[in-house]
Amino acid sequence: MKSSKVLITGADGFIGSHLTEALVREGYSVRAFTQYNSFNSWGWLDQCAADVAGHFEVFSGDVRDPHGVKEAMTGCEAVLHLAALIAIPYSYHSPDTYVDTNVKGTLNVLQAARELGVRRVLNTSTSEVYGTARFVPITEEHPLQGQSPYSATKIAADQLAFSFFASFGLPVVIVRPFNTYGPRQSARAVIPSVITQIASGRRRIQLGATSPTRDFNFVADTVSGFAAALRSDAGLGEVVNFGSNFEISVGDTVSLIGEAMGVDIEVVTDEARMRPEASEVHRLWADNSKALRLFGWQPGYGGREGLKRGLAETASWFQKPENLRGYKSNIYNV
Repeated sequence: MKSSKVLITGADGFIGSHLTEALVREGYSVRAFTQYNSFNSWGWLDQCAADVAGHFEVFSGDVRDPHGVKEAMTGCEAVLHLAALIAIPYSYHSPDTYVDTNVKGTLNVLQAARELGVRRVLNTSTSEVYGTARFVPITEEHPLQGQSPYSATKIAADQLAFSFFASFGLPVVIVRPFNTYGPRQSARAVIPSVITQIASGRRRIQLGATSPTRDFNFVADTVSGFAAALRSDAGLGEVVNFGSNFEISVGDTVSLIGEAMGVDIEVVTDEARMRPEASEVHRLWADNSKALRLFGWQPGYGGREGLKRGLAETASWFQKPENLRGYKSNIYNV
């Protein structure tokens, strides 16, 4: 597969840009699908590492357009589909856009892959599809619960992906990362929200609920999971969790961030950041044994010590003035 061209949708985003860099370094011929805009911006790929810049192809378009998707995929042996709207609060505000992008966009990717005979399709899911854990650690057999419009559209996209495997034999693998964090992440997520507030000099940190637990996955581990799934022939028609197999509350995570940045902080509840009670996912904790069995993958930043290392690396990146200035820490990022 390494001698083949691969398409990455959502390559301009947080995980997609890191994945683009990683696959270029592994020797893949990468076509990066970025969202068209009048600024000719490639998102985070505008700031990609020097050893990667100029070594990948860019296709600007929109996953909601089936013709553009098919053109972008032409000549590719594999597609890693990451393009999606992911902010949960914004999905309360504009659910139609989530259906168009996450459901119809995924359908366009699947249709094009089927028509073009693509050899491997990795469809990106999310741990949010599980909702609040009914048992832990969460295996891939856990029931699906659409507790937000975002998670509902991702469930629909996953089911579409599986249906193309079952109906047409499309070689699909559904990869399901748990809460990824790291450099470049949007401040709508809790870890960069806390870090950017501290880095901007604030010591009273505004947050939503702090009691929910999460299984945080450093972006390098999520990317290595995608790479392992791409290299493998296993997992067709399967769902595979990528998580650290370590559960920690948001409140305890905030304390670790304070330790990493060497500051004492106070958490203040901001009602605007609270999810509706029935929509809040109170507990996530991944069973990652299937990823190890199928792909030989395991996290390099697992457990409490791994999380502390990942938070330190993340905080270091955000604290650089050239990175911090791209964030508006005084505004709640929906």
